[in-house]
This record gives sequence, C-alpha cells and structure tokens, in this order.
Amino acid sequence: MNNTYDILIIGGGAVGCAVARELSRYCLSVALLEKEWDVAAGTSGRNSAVVHAGFNNKPGSLMAQLCVEGNRGFEAACRALDVPYRKTGKLLVAFDREDLAVLARLKAQGEENGCRGLALLDQAQLRERLPQVGGIGAMESPETGVFDPFLYTVALAENAVQNGASLFLGHEVTGIQVVPEGFRVTAGGKVFTSRRLVNCAGLFSARIAAMAGVDGYAIYPCRGEYFILDKIADGLLPMPIYPAPKAGIGGLGVHLTPTIHGNIIIGPSAEYIDVPEDTSSTRPVMDQLFQEAQQLLPGLERKHIIGAYAGVRPKQAPPGEGGFRDFVIREEEACPGLVNLVGIESPGLTASLPIARMVRDILGRSMELIPKASFDPTRRGIVRFREQDPETQARLIAEDPDYGEILCRCQTVTRAEIRQAIENPLGVKTLAGVKYRAWATTGRCHGGYCLPKIAELLVKEYGLSPQEVTVRGPGSQLFTGRVKE
Repeated sequence: MNNTYDILIIGGGAVGCAVARELSRYCLSVALLEKEWDVAAGTSGRNSAVVHAGFNNKPGSLMAQLCVEGNRGFEAACRALDVPYRKTGKLLVAFDREDLAVLARLKAQGEENGCRGLALLDQAQLRERLPQVGGIGAMESPETGVFDPFLYTVALAENAVQNGASLFLGHEVTGIQVVPEGFRVTAGGKVFTSRRLVNCAGLFSARIAAMAGVDGYAIYPCRGEYFILDKIADGLLPMPIYPAPKAGIGGLGVHLTPTIHGNIIIGPSAEYIDVPEDTSSTRPVMDQLFQEAQQLLPGLERKHIIGAYAGVRPKQAPPGEGGFRDFVIREEEACPGLVNLVGIESPGLTASLPIARMVRDILGRSMELIPKASFDPTRRGIVRFREQDPETQARLIAEDPDYGEILCRCQTVTRAEIRQAIENPLGVKTLAGVKYRAWATTGRCHGGYCLPKIAELLVKEYGLSPQEVTVRGPGSQLFTGRVKE
C-alpha cells in the first residue's frame, strides 16, 4: 500500500477533521491519523457543546478573532453538514458588585472583539427574562448557541472522506523523522510519508511537536467534570447560564447548559491533572458542582441527574497561572513544512473552521492549492424518526420497515437509525460509535434495554463475533467468552 501523501494531519478532533475537510477542497492527497478508533474521542467529544460568541477572549488574540469568525459562520456550516444546532443566547450571571464590574468589562471587551447584541441586565430584567435563575444582574449574549460536538466532528470527517481524504483510525503516531522529501511518520505499525505535516494532536500536541524536533511547548491537562440531567429537566432552562468568571481559574466556571438533545448539563469543574487520559468523575468535585449549580438555578434537584462525564482541556497556562494563553497556529521556522497547532482549548470548537482556513493559508505560502471542481461541502446524516411529523414517519416505515421497530425506547431510536449508524462512512463499528451517531443508550436506562439489541445486530447482521463487540475499540470488549453453547 502506498502511504505517501501531500499532507498528513495528526489528530481526529474537531480541528483536525476541519483541516482535513478544508484541504479536501484542493487537488492534494490528504490523510488524517488518529490514535483512537473513532474521531472526537478526546476533548472534542467531552465538553459543554456551546458555540461561543467571543467576548471572553483577549482583544487582538487569535482566540478572539477566530471565535467571532467561527460563531458567525457556524449555523450555515451545520446546515451544510446536517448537524443539529440551535441559537439559544446565553446569560452570564452576577452575584455581587464585583461580578457586575466583571460583566461590564466583558461587554466592552466583547464589543471590541466584534460580538453583536451584548446587553447588561439589572436584577429586575434578569427576573423578567429568567425568573428561575438566581443573581443580581446579568449580561446577555444573543449569538451563543448549542450543538452536537460529536456529530459535528463526525460530519467534518465524513465530508473530508467523501471529498477524497483518507482517514486512519487506531493509528497512534510513535515516531516522526524529518527527511529530504518532507516527513516520515510511523503510526499504527505503518510508515507514512508526506510533504507537509499538520499537528492537531490536542492534549498531545507538545509531544508530537517534540517528535518532529521542535521543543519548548508544554501542555497542562485540565479536567472538567459534568453532570447530565434527564430530559424531564429540559423545561427548567431555555439557554446556557454561566456565572461571572473569576480570575485565575482554568475555565469559565460551572455553568448550566441545555443540550441540543433535550438534557441539561452541569459543569465543568477545572482541575489540573497529571494524566491527559484521566476522565474520571470524582465525588468531592461532583458535590461541589451541584452546590454551585444550585446557586445559579435554585430549583435544581438531585433526582434529575442521570449520568456524568469528564473532559480534559489542553491548556498552555500552567497551574498557578490559570486563565488562558492564546492559540499557537504556525509553521515552525526550525522545521519547515510542520504546522503546529498548540493549546487549542475552548473556543477551539467554535473556531474550528476559521482555524482550518488559517492552516490552509499557511500551507498555501509554500505549495500550490488548486481547487477541485468536484468538491461537495454538504453531507447528509441519519434521518431521525423521533423528529419527524406523523405523515413523514409513516412514509419512512413504508419505505424501510426497520423504521417501524424501536430499539432504544428512552430516545425513540429505530432499528433503521441503528443500522445507518453502524454503516457509517468512517467504518466505525463500536458501541460508542453507534451511541454518538444514533443517540441510543443515552437515556435514563443507560442502554439496559437497547445495548443487548445493538450488540446482537452487530453479531448477527454485520459479521462480528461476540468477542469483537467493543465499547470504543480493542481493549474495551463487552464479552470475553461463552458460558454455555
């Protein structure tokens, strides 16, 4: 097999997949290497799922510039990629006079960055806007939205592959050599060569840079833990609510966010950790999360909680400094042809498409980019039965009887949708891959009803042995052997 490409991209998060899609517009051979067995397996799939407006970022920074640009084009991109998105607006809530001063500063900063429609609310206006929310005032951001970050990353990857890019899942990079023709990269036991190399490795971006001979970068993993509330809590909150940010913390503070799927999430915390892969949920932090969330939304009850998860941010700011350092997006003078993206934390998802265009422009300085006449920027996803009107549901069942069988009762996911998730263009056949594409197993029963049915489908109709049914790929087998024949 010829593993020679014009451009290799390392990292299958939202930014890496956005870069692959952007470069697939041109007459280039492009490949993406991802160490996990699906895209969005790291930071891009474990976050608050918010499209940010750009007022939190320092004026003149790449974070500010690319976040505002990304926000303005995000809804159109989601339409083209068939990704669920909803513009909700957002409130930042003040609890004392110091918080009010922070909100006034953020409003001025946001307006300098180009954010639109920011407004300060006094306590009476806050009560009128959201009577269930605590606080003495707020700032409203009408351009904030919510979306599905996993499906967004999947859609970027699928559209890139649809336009000719190659995707290698389960290919962890273990070595990089700079050679006369460019780069020789060892990944997944194979050797790849390329003229250019783009490092989108997120939490491991400093490590990848060092493999290519570029030292001096450091990433400090910062874990954020979250609660997931049942859909019965959906009526409690129509938009994300955040506390006024405090100086020195590693994030934006504990907030409440309604998701695109009808749940509410509480979080994240901000805790520097030593191991980038440590996505544990911890009792003391989770207790603190709930207490802080009740300050924002006093009507919140523990009975609404159905799950928890954690994500890890790739921060450049070390413990003790906290806050944010700007994105690094540049071709390295010490290693021509290597484009490093380091410290792409929030708002990296919002900024992913303009980041990709910036990478394209950097590459275009030293190589010819000829547009493809055949490039198609659109992608169609799974047709969701639960979102259709009765007439459309009847038509779907008539066309495909599998739409008439519900496999996931909590989320009303049909057999047809599960099949579409299994038959995805990336070739992913893990339970997590099905979960995040079809949204099965995410309800109150956590897959107690549908997970065995999905596993049975994978075995009986897709040729997997029971021992090959995994949660996230090799090493996460669901079954280890038979207890009877």
